[in-house]
Amino acid sequence: MANVTLDGVNKIYENGFHAVHDLSLEVADGEFLVLVGPSGCGKSTALRMVAGLESISSGTLKIGDRVVNDVHPKDRDIAMVFQNYALYPHMTVAENIGFALKLKRTPKAEIDERVNEAARMLELTEWLQRKPGQLSGGQRQRVAMGRAIVRRPAVFLMDEPLSNLDAKLRVQMRADIARLQRNLGVTTMYVTHDQVEAMTMGDRVAVMRQGLLQQVATPQTLYDTPGNLFVAAFIGSPAMNLFEAVLSEDGGSLWISADSQKIRLSDEAVAAHPGVKRYIGQTIAVGVRPENLHDPAQLPGRPPDQVLTATVELREALGSDLMVHFSLPGHKVSVEEAHDSPVDEKTFAIPEGGGVMSLVARFGPRSRVGDGDAVPMVVDTERLHFFDLATRAAIWS
Repeated sequence: MANVTLDGVNKIYENGFHAVHDLSLEVADGEFLVLVGPSGCGKSTALRMVAGLESISSGTLKIGDRVVNDVHPKDRDIAMVFQNYALYPHMTVAENIGFALKLKRTPKAEIDERVNEAARMLELTEWLQRKPGQLSGGQRQRVAMGRAIVRRPAVFLMDEPLSNLDAKLRVQMRADIARLQRNLGVTTMYVTHDQVEAMTMGDRVAVMRQGLLQQVATPQTLYDTPGNLFVAAFIGSPAMNLFEAVLSEDGGSLWISADSQKIRLSDEAVAAHPGVKRYIGQTIAVGVRPENLHDPAQLPGRPPDQVLTATVELREALGSDLMVHFSLPGHKVSVEEAHDSPVDEKTFAIPEGGGVMSLVARFGPRSRVGDGDAVPMVVDTERLHFFDLATRAAIWS
């Protein structure tokens, strides 16, 4: 096994397009690292540079202790799984899985042993004599995985391997791939645009935007402490609610005002974000996750100065949760390329003299709120996030 180190890696194409900017990242031996971001952010280009399928414009790439900038792909001790499976249609499953070993003139007995071992891991034993055209999408992806496994590489590289599968199969396959990687202990770099996939599979997740690394951390750290507005908006489903608010001080407490409504920040919120005191009198971006907005009927006894009143625009009953879309006066913070709003804000009535914003709340399934109701929402201020509107960075110390 081996670690992968990218040190100041850049990719600039002949037409001048700068696809990856000064990417510095280390993937530990045996780690499952996911590169995630919107289309065109440079994540697949970064993976292809590690594979040797794209040249490196500048910077250093190491696999283990060896600099591999100019090493041919076949000599890098890596195995890549592609989005389109890249199987040979005229070969059987067994022949596809063992083809790379055959090219290396591996003895037939060893090829058979490795192919059968991979087939057992991937539950493909009964399909070994089938052709790819006789398999389902999920089975074809397992064959592609098997072809990588038999090579026993130092590093697995996976480029959106589940994007061609239906939703149910994606859930099953992402669990299977994560389990398999942990059993094999092979260093793995995995590219996806799906942040749910990234959060459920990776030991760490690296978020990219426009060729720049935004933040790399464990999935829970990204969710709990996003480093900037882009990460806050991109990580989480439904997305974090982000809106503009003016910070003020009154009666020894800090308050945020969104249009005509004010919320008092708890002492715990200020203690967790002491740097917010520097912004008194200024407009900042405030973020709140849907699960941190509560139906007061299901959470009695909370202070009335930590409540927002909003109008119900849409309810989505999911069985275990009720997703409620609200509109209220104020100004939503737009984060380019992160998430489209699930509700078109243009359909909301705009209050006289001001703007309108939407919020999504995750209520309990027994909530009685109805469409068109003006509903008070309890805001868990201890879970609020604060961002500088100019730098887009999170406000902490």
